[in-house]
Amino acid sequence: MYNKSWYRTLKRSSLSPPDYVFGIVWPILYLMMSVSLYLTITNKKCKGFCRPLPFFFIQLAFNLIWTTVFFKFKLKRIAFGLILLILYFTLLTYKELLSVSKLSAKLLLPYILWLSFAGYLNLYIVLNNK
Repeated sequence: MYNKSWYRTLKRSSLSPPDYVFGIVWPILYLMMSVSLYLTITNKKCKGFCRPLPFFFIQLAFNLIWTTVFFKFKLKRIAFGLILLILYFTLLTYKELLSVSKLSAKLLLPYILWLSFAGYLNLYIVLNNK
């Protein structure tokens, strides 16, 4: 998608996984998020609209722009702020989903864990690169 040669020049955490791991993890996370969304919008408690949905779509919008902000514009600090926003709105989604579908909520847990890890990786880059 973007030329990642800049990324390879950055000081990264020793916990940074190889690039191919991202290509494996993200499709799985997006699949789990999609199933969560489907289970939510088809749930009788939701009936096409319910409290978790705006939070879900807000976090998704921030998620989709993170790559552009980080890799294209190289705005490491703003990208870190976006991860915090994504995590915040995903946690709100999770909390609200518990009253609609516990399974839908649980499907977001790997995503929440990955976002936390991604936040650490992004913060490491912010703190160790000028």
